[in-house]
Amino acid sequence: MSGFKNLEVKIKDRIALVTIRRPKALNALDAGTVDELGIVFGERLIHSDSAAVILTGSGKKSFVAGTDINELVGMDPQKAKIKSGRVQAVFKIIERFPKVVIAAINGYCLGGGCELALACQIRVAAKEAQLGFPEVKLGIIPGYGGTQRLSRLIGKGRAMEMILTGESVTAQQAERVGLVNFVVDQKKLLPECKRLANKIASNAPLAVRYAIEAINNGLEMSLYDAIRMERNLFALSCTTEDMKEGVKGFIEKRDPQFEGK
Repeated sequence: MSGFKNLEVKIKDRIALVTIRRPKALNALDAGTVDELGIVFGERLIHSDSAAVILTGSGKKSFVAGTDINELVGMDPQKAKIKSGRVQAVFKIIERFPKVVIAAINGYCLGGGCELALACQIRVAAKEAQLGFPEVKLGIIPGYGGTQRLSRLIGKGRAMEMILTGESVTAQQAERVGLVNFVVDQKKLLPECKRLANKIASNAPLAVRYAIEAINNGLEMSLYDAIRMERNLFALSCTTEDMKEGVKGFIEKRDPQFEGK
């Protein structure tokens, strides 16, 4: 998949690997990179034969070191609101992507980079990774969904501490509070993410899609409204050919052959 300036997209064995490539800027997010992410997730991968996506940064030093600070110089409130809205819209596409998106956090994961990782469904970090929200040290706050997704993921108190101090945490600290799912050696990062992606990809595609939808939408509802929504999606999953194949495969003691129908 070509035609991108700051992204490299490779699909192998139904796993898409999306790599942000701005090494001189530690893979910092500029407007062009955000637009390319929007195209990749909003147009290209949605129609590809990939069953899962791994998102990472080039090199071993940085996942995404934050937003491109040069784009903040001279920014007025109107431009800031437009920029924030654009990035939030792209991150929402990633968060609601119908196939699992795994963030392979290989190094610095700061500011906008941490907000990008939060938009992914699962986060795996290398031992050397550092995660944080240094925005208050620049006189701003996280503007790409960080204040909301972080507090929902690790709780209000932990989120307050991270965002208000602006201090980074290690990968191990991030794992303890639930910010990342697990931590691995740098050399094992992509292999472990691919192993996890393959495990998820072996399941029924529509069931995975409905589960992602149920979890994402349920977080925005009351408990009982969310349970009702879950019931409807459970019923919908029972109309699929994959459900019939899954049950048949279990009874016949064989691996089911799912087709996403």
